[in-house]
Amino acid sequence: MIICCGEALIDMLPRHLPDGAEVYLPVPGGAVFNTAIALGRLGEDTHFFSGLSTDMHGRQLTAHLEASHVKTTFCRRTPKPTTLAFVTLSDGNAEYNFYDENTAGRMLEIADLPALPERTEALHFGAISLIPEPCGTSYEELMRRYHDRAVISLDPNIRPSFVNDEPAYRDRLRRMTAMSDIIKVSEEDLAWLEPGKSFETAAESWLSMGAKIVTLTMGADGVRALTPRLDVTVPAVKTKVVDTVGAGDSFNAGFLASLSRSGSLSKAALETLSEAHLRDALAFAARVAAFTVSQAGANPPWAEQLAT
Repeated sequence: MIICCGEALIDMLPRHLPDGAEVYLPVPGGAVFNTAIALGRLGEDTHFFSGLSTDMHGRQLTAHLEASHVKTTFCRRTPKPTTLAFVTLSDGNAEYNFYDENTAGRMLEIADLPALPERTEALHFGAISLIPEPCGTSYEELMRRYHDRAVISLDPNIRPSFVNDEPAYRDRLRRMTAMSDIIKVSEEDLAWLEPGKSFETAAESWLSMGAKIVTLTMGADGVRALTPRLDVTVPAVKTKVVDTVGAGDSFNAGFLASLSRSGSLSKAALETLSEAHLRDALAFAARVAAFTVSQAGANPPWAEQLAT
């Protein structure tokens, strides 16, 4: 069982009416939410944990999770509003403006944290849910409670425009990376987290703190992963890019799903992960991400769509 812990929100995606007027289409989203959706569609036993609103958008989010076979048992329901993220696209890349004050997701408290079953294989964290309070502290506490029992996956997915207290946020990420087994960063994340440092230098530091795998996604140049014993690079899958919304989130899902299927999603198995299993996981994750970027918005594949 894999539990994705983080934000669920409504992406307001730009669209044009026949007369050329710009409007916004409300679409379920959020980085950790997208990872849960992708894992569910890939056939993994997937749960989602977040604060979900009982408003119309919260019901939309819940319905989308359940339609993708993601269980919402652990979610905290509240009448507080749903976070909205207005998206603008520039050359296919997404930029976001968030409306998050006093929302169901942001106001998640430590008292709302669930007790997780022993069969939990992995917990995935990241993105904007780690920035604001009180939810940032709550997710950090959840990681602290379970990092010695389950595999911890972290994708910081930095959104600098959303960060109001940079020193506090950097401190949180340092604490959370020290508790993580799998760390995935993009080139943009790396430049923000470790300015002026190479991937090798940053990865070696994280590995020395206990990480088992550190991956760097490089867009069209593929993805590279370092472990204490391995250095593996796989190429990107060629596809026509519609937009990049959800690309990294889908990559995380593909990576975790592949590790789970090979019996590698445990702390002990990650310690001795073979090059073949790591390469397979990276290649599968790249396929999942490639499918997603070929679609409008975050629309990851179902397992059968990758079988053809």
